[in-house]
Formats: sequence, C-alpha cells, structure tokens
Amino acid sequence: MNEAFSGTTEVQPAQRLDEARLQRWFASHVDEDARARLDIRQFKGGQSNPTFLVDTGRRRYVLRRKPAGELLPSAHAVDREFRIMKALAPTGVPVPGVHALCEDDEVIGSAFYVMDYMDGRILWDPKLPELSREERGLIYDDMNRVLAALHEVKVEAAGLADFGRTGNYVERQIARWTRQYRASQTEHIEAFEQLIEWLPRRVPAQAVTRIVHGDFRLDNLVFAHDAPRIIAVLDWELSTLGDPLADFAYHCMAWQLPPPLRGLGDLSGAQLAALGLPCVEDYLARYCERRGLPAMTGATWRFYGAFNLFRAAAIAQGIMGRAIAGNASSAHALEAGRQARALAELGWRSAQD
Repeated sequence: MNEAFSGTTEVQPAQRLDEARLQRWFASHVDEDARARLDIRQFKGGQSNPTFLVDTGRRRYVLRRKPAGELLPSAHAVDREFRIMKALAPTGVPVPGVHALCEDDEVIGSAFYVMDYMDGRILWDPKLPELSREERGLIYDDMNRVLAALHEVKVEAAGLADFGRTGNYVERQIARWTRQYRASQTEHIEAFEQLIEWLPRRVPAQAVTRIVHGDFRLDNLVFAHDAPRIIAVLDWELSTLGDPLADFAYHCMAWQLPPPLRGLGDLSGAQLAALGLPCVEDYLARYCERRGLPAMTGATWRFYGAFNLFRAAAIAQGIMGRAIAGNASSAHALEAGRQARALAELGWRSAQD
C-alpha cells in the first residue's frame, strides 16, 4: 500500500469549505441523515480535483470538487465526470453511483458532485507484490476486460454523442496539451519542444470514435476485497470522445516507464513471467481479440507510446504550475510536477526508436 497517497487526512487549510452550508445542501440533495451528522475528511491522493470522504453516520459518500483559485481553461471538469459516470451506470462498465451535482459556487466555493463511496482495494504497485502469482494475472486480465468493454460502448446509445468532438482526437489532444503545457510552463524542456514538432506529422488514422477514460491506470481502479474484479473505475476528469487505441496505449505506459518514474507505474525490467504478469505484446493482443481488431503494427504502437508520454509530461507540468501557484490539491504535487522533464525525454527517445 502507498501510505503517502492512501486513506484520508484532516481537510487541508487550502481546501477548507463551509461545512454548515454544505451540511444543509447535503441534507436536501443527497441524504437527510446529514441534518444530524456530517463528518468530512480529505483523501490524501488526487493531484487535480480535491476529493473528500463524507460520513452521515449510516452511509459514506465521496465529494469531488474543483480546486480553489485561478484554473486553466477546461481543466478540472467535475461536471463532465458526473455526467459520464451517470451515463455509464447502465452499460456494465463499473462506476460509482452518482447522486447530485452542484454548480453553485456559493455552497463551498467551487462546483462539486457527490458519488457513492466504493469499499474495496486500491492497488498501487503494478507488480502487485502483495498478491499471489495467480491473482496478479487475473487482476491484469480484468483491467484489460473493463477497458475493452468501455471502448465497445456505443456513444449514441449512451447518450453521449455531444460529449466531445468526433474524429481527429489525437491531433486535437496534441494541440490541447501543447496549450496546457505553455500555460503552466516553468522552464524550457527541449524534448517537449521536439515532440510538439514531431507528433502532428505522424498521427495514425482514427478508425472509430468511442468513449476514452483518459487516465485508466491501476490506482484509479477499485477492486473487490474478495476477488480480482474491478468494482469501480474512478477519476473521469479527462474523459471525452476519442481514439480508443490512444486510451489503451496510455494504460500500457507502465511497461515503458523506468524506475525513476515508478510513481506512475513501473513494469520495465520486471520479470513478468515469473510474477505472473503479461508482457505488453500479449496484453495488446488480448485487448484486440476482445474488441475484434486486427493486430497493431509496431510503428503505430510506438507512435501511441510517444504521444502518451508527451501527454503525461504536459499533465505533470500542469501539476508543477499549480504547486508553484499554491493551489495544488496534494502535498506531493511538487514531486509529481518534477517528472515533466523525464517523461518528455522518455517520450522523445521512444519516438526515435
């Protein structure tokens, strides 16, 4: 277990909210028991949107809000998180039940929503040292299954045809994360500049438009206590309509990242077969089999790898910018932000392989 990010702590001074006002809102919109009791703790994890555990005595909920202070345009879209989880609830993709969205800044100072607290396991280390060899393989197979299932959800049937633009997802993502990087840039990173030039000229054709999670990784999943089964996919802030292959490749970054970046996942150099874990080639093949897709070429796979490292570097730079501005939601934001350079450099090396 990653003690630095697991569990809850007292609400940080920068994230304090009007508990009396929230209690009244909560009692009228979510749970009448809140009239008698509303205990609030802050989750240690969560670099982007501050997240809180709310206890009304008989039930526990999770409240996720936009951070306070000046924010980058289009970032911290809690309304989109709320909408996507509500839309996916009947599809079989495991998501928490959502209760209410509040877009009135007068209640606690920023928009927020409330969802069910999912009682399960959060697993942090992709090598899964706490599990048996057999269970490790089953955990990975269930991640593969759930992401393939998400990418098979028909956008129109889920009522999400207007959730994002259709086509040219990767091109638009390159432009978006370039803008976000520029808006939060704190130093010159040559590898990032090289990727900004290289990526747009090599974008593969997008076959279909589907829902993409945007940050599908081990520690954004809740597993059942008694089975290697995902009971909830969390952190939908970056979800949109897009290229499902780019989304899957992001999920596979754990196989690319060297030990200095293990905070983002680390399988490179691991004895995968001995651990009971799949190699990335077999994992990709199983995903394609589940979705009925042809095998992906090496050049296409390398492009998606470089693209996702570029994107991760831009996200890390945004965290750094918020840390310097003083409105990051996690005490570990500065450390996470410092990974921007290493991620960009790894992405540029991947592009040249």
